[in-house]
Amino acid sequence: MRNFTAIYKKTGKWYSAWVEEVPGVNTQGKTLKEAKDNLKEALLLVLETNKILAKKYSSGGKTIRESIAVSV
Repeated sequence: MRNFTAIYKKTGKWYSAWVEEVPGVNTQGKTLKEAKDNLKEALLLVLETNKILAKKYSSGGKTIRESIAVSV
């Protein structure tokens, strides 16, 4: 399990939501719960898509794949 920072902002009748650490993961919802649920789904889709693309573009040739940890 990984942890990310979710940001929620109410604008008018909608909640905008995005993940601070992952560009492109953003959504909205009419309620805060809907925005949270939508954001989890968006994050999972982006992470899965990135994994598929990484495997596709790293096939062939010598590739090194390893875990990396950073502290911020």
